[in-house]
Amino acid sequence: MSVSVTQLDHLVLTVADIDATSAFYTQVFGMTAEQFHPADGTLRTALVFGSQKINLHQAGSEYRPHAARPVAGSADLCFLSETPLATWQSHFSDLGVQIEDGPIARTGAMGPIMSVYIRDPDGNLIEVSNAA
Repeated sequence: MSVSVTQLDHLVLTVADIDATSAFYTQVFGMTAEQFHPADGTLRTALVFGSQKINLHQAGSEYRPHAARPVAGSADLCFLSETPLATWQSHFSDLGVQIEDGPIARTGAMGPIMSVYIRDPDGNLIEVSNAA
């Protein structure tokens, strides 16, 4: 029997401040911060966009099971967008978000992309890309 996976359901970011992270991703990326109750009955926060979500874990109070060494600021994420990078650059500038690098040519999962890089409040590297 052969096995395979079909898509990513969610990922988890360990963060220093859930409220600050939620505010950043909602303001900068238009995501929606939603609280939810998983099967264990706890109250958790997720950032939702399209059919994707990022679950947030508070550093030092991570839900089990969790990564072997959960730490805020260790992620490197790439978001695809149809919005032109020049528009993103203006948007980042308007919000006072510093561009770390780009636009620069990169290679994504489906081929060539053009990217700009910023950092979130925890220092995670965030790439915003257009198909090239």
